[in-house]
Amino acid sequence: MSRPSIPEALRQIVARDARHRCGYCLTAQKISGGQMHVEHISPIAAGGTSVRENLWLACAWCNSYKGSQTEARDPLTGTMIPLFNPRTQAWHEHFAWSSDGTRIIGRTPCGRATVAALRLNNVILVEARRLWVKAGWHPPED
Repeated sequence: MSRPSIPEALRQIVARDARHRCGYCLTAQKISGGQMHVEHISPIAAGGTSVRENLWLACAWCNSYKGSQTEARDPLTGTMIPLFNPRTQAWHEHFAWSSDGTRIIGRTPCGRATVAALRLNNVILVEARRLWVKAGWHPPED
């Protein structure tokens, strides 16, 4: 079964809503080295639809690790928690940057579960962020 196509106009609206960066790791399109994906927050497999309210940008890393997940285990408490929703939740309420700007720290159960499930601190991204920090491109200030 093929996925429904997302019209280009809607893709552009979603990209603008997301400020052209990943909703999970905040990697900006202009420094990512790869095209951002329009991601279904509630996956099609779980009944999600291709409407603006259910779409956001995700980098290839975050989108591939998220897949059809909608919840994950908080590594601190062991409780299953809904994943972070970049369209409705504020990133800085659930996450913070490490002092060197290379790692994402989960501040809440939702943040911790999302960091673990989406592997937001995988070794390749951490090394890329290290270079971006040196160049003055990272972390985002907002």
